[in-house]
Amino acid sequence: MDTGETTHEKLTRNLNELLQELRVAQAGVQILFGFLLSITFTDFYHEGTGPLERTTHLVAVFFAVGAVVCLTAPAAWHRVLFRQGKRAEIMRMATRSTIAGLACLAGAVTASLALLAEVVIGPWAGLVAGAVCLVASGLLWFALPLARRDDGGSDDED
Repeated sequence: MDTGETTHEKLTRNLNELLQELRVAQAGVQILFGFLLSITFTDFYHEGTGPLERTTHLVAVFFAVGAVVCLTAPAAWHRVLFRQGKRAEIMRMATRSTIAGLACLAGAVTASLALLAEVVIGPWAGLVAGAVCLVASGLLWFALPLARRDDGGSDDED
């Protein structure tokens, strides 16, 4: 569909849309990351958790760190390369980085839910809850959109 935009206008619009999407994802990641960091300073964490819970927690933290890094990268690239005529390059990297960040976010949410279920109910509940969360986010965030994807367009199109 021809929108009548120049290439520059289309890149500008696409970048603005991506940055808006990132604002939504980043807020959730930052809240989750802060929570995951803060629970290590509680008495329960030191007295009431075992190696399985601590390992699951560390996995969640690593995924949250990955999500923060990947979802923040497009803003950093944009700022560093601002007015350098590299908007198309920024968009290509930003798209890849955002998808990687969403995959890390799915991992962080999955591990966080598994940790909660492990502590509240037990290890098997953590495994089941984590598996359900991973399948749901994998389907809704990746598999279904990829199934609807039309790869006939250019990198600059929506």
